[in-house]
Amino acid sequence: MGGIILDIVLLFFLVVCALAAVRMRDLLSATVVLGAYSLIMAVIWTVLNAVDVAFTEASVGAGITSVLLLATLSRTRRGEAGFEDAPRRRVVTGFRPGNLVLLLVAVFTFATLVYGSTDLPDFGDPEAPIHTHVAPRYIESAYKETGVINLVTAVLASYRGYDTLGEATVIFTAGLAVIVLLRRTRE
Repeated sequence: MGGIILDIVLLFFLVVCALAAVRMRDLLSATVVLGAYSLIMAVIWTVLNAVDVAFTEASVGAGITSVLLLATLSRTRRGEAGFEDAPRRRVVTGFRPGNLVLLLVAVFTFATLVYGSTDLPDFGDPEAPIHTHVAPRYIESAYKETGVINLVTAVLASYRGYDTLGEATVIFTAGLAVIVLLRRTRE
């Protein structure tokens, strides 16, 4: 029962951070809230026993990303254009035809995800395909096939090498884009 309460509390904080980051007009505050969001995600990954993913989330999500965003903020305005002078704008609540299309797309996507998740095995089910097919093969054959002693490294670098290369390419490209933006001289 205590685990369920912890999951609910973490999910609550996650949703609060996400909504707060979207609603904030001050970019520095939004950056801090997004860093907190990443730290909460790292805790969630730890609760799910995915410590390697938690470490990556904490170091990349909360660490490097926050530093890059703060460096970018040091070269740009802290808030939206005219944020300091303008009063807070009111949200227009009138109906527009485009809103209906967006609502239908969101409902369809949600329904598709719910339908697709009904066929998934129960969480932690020892008879799930991952536990009966893939994991035993990795455990038995990883060292012979890859020559790598660490099982996690063997899976990430050899079996899922293209995935890892793609993820590294995305992170590298984002870092380069931030560096290019920061190197621009002020006009």
